[in-house]
Amino acid sequence: MVGNDDLANPNDPNTILTVDQPFDNHNGGMLAFGPNNGYLYIGLGDGGSGGDPQENGQNPDALLGKILRIDTESGVKPYSNPPTNPNVGNAHPDEIWHLGTRNPWRFSFDRSTGDMYIGEVGQNTYEEIDYQPASSTGGENWGWDNMEGFHCFEPASGCDMNGLALPVVEYSHAEGGCSVTGGYVYRGSPYPRMQGVYFYGDYCSGRIWGLKRDNGNWYSTLLLDTDMNISSFGEDEAGNLWVVNLAGTIWQITDPSAP
Repeated sequence: MVGNDDLANPNDPNTILTVDQPFDNHNGGMLAFGPNNGYLYIGLGDGGSGGDPQENGQNPDALLGKILRIDTESGVKPYSNPPTNPNVGNAHPDEIWHLGTRNPWRFSFDRSTGDMYIGEVGQNTYEEIDYQPASSTGGENWGWDNMEGFHCFEPASGCDMNGLALPVVEYSHAEGGCSVTGGYVYRGSPYPRMQGVYFYGDYCSGRIWGLKRDNGNWYSTLLLDTDMNISSFGEDEAGNLWVVNLAGTIWQITDPSAP
């Protein structure tokens, strides 16, 4: 630190965790602190190539193909593992919070409920959104590479779905998309109709959807069809949402019908 909690010292970095990547894709690329516990969540892809050739997603001893949860503020350097992580006390890595991810490209927490939403990039055919309620004790297996979305991947039919956590929504590449970009639940104040809606998009098609649960059922609605390559979403302190175009522009998400 440099005497200001909002500034980091680039000349004094601390390496917290290193995970070797065997290929140059599917790196996950997401870090976020949990809303209630302050633990650091780390999204890691399966290691890359195609079809998870090293079977990392379903390997309970590999950190790749997982979402990890660690405690960087316990005073233990470089970090400690929260005692409530699902693997604490067994033979598998204590850092693991979820398994069975291919490439979790953007996950987030609902600032109101603490629920977790994960945009999970598919292989050839299906993109999905995964959901973990705040009450979960972790350990969800999102299915890769046994499944892609709601469908068998390896094997192509008759896969074992026992114990797997299924997505809440999927969409097909046949609809024009190719890579989901997870977003955020809107909790701002200017746009009441958007309250509680989870916004997510697709990198290739530029489409943006709104996802919401009503009476236990999930509904996803196409809201906007853009020409953007949607690489990320953002949330500011007031709960406003922003969408990031890979070309370098950032746009606020608003309700055009609002007064």
